[in-house]
Amino acid sequence: MKKIEVFDPAMCCNTGVCGTDVDQALVTFSVDVDWLKQQGGTINRYNLSQQPMVFVENPVVHAFLERSGEQGLPLVLVDGEIALAGRYPSRDELGNWCGTHEVSADSAPSESSCCKPGCC
Repeated sequence: MKKIEVFDPAMCCNTGVCGTDVDQALVTFSVDVDWLKQQGGTINRYNLSQQPMVFVENPVVHAFLERSGEQGLPLVLVDGEIALAGRYPSRDELGNWCGTHEVSADSAPSESSCCKPGCC
């Protein structure tokens, strides 16, 4: 099973989907994270303002921040290696990394899709 970790920039809450001026990219990504978890995927998000020590203690993330600074976030690691930086991954990218098949948010999963815990 692949482990996906997302290192978010400093935000007011753990998802960034709060306040009066919500970024649509964060709303979409939050829905995609829920989708991936329903597929049995493992994904963890860390917020720089709420969990700074996670950023400091991870050598890959720490080195990335020294090179690129906070403006390079979000940073996505897959099994501890940099997979994406500077934007949030799409549902297709999450599914590819985890080995699931993309399922439209408007449709129910089919029997052929990976919907069983532990399939990723």
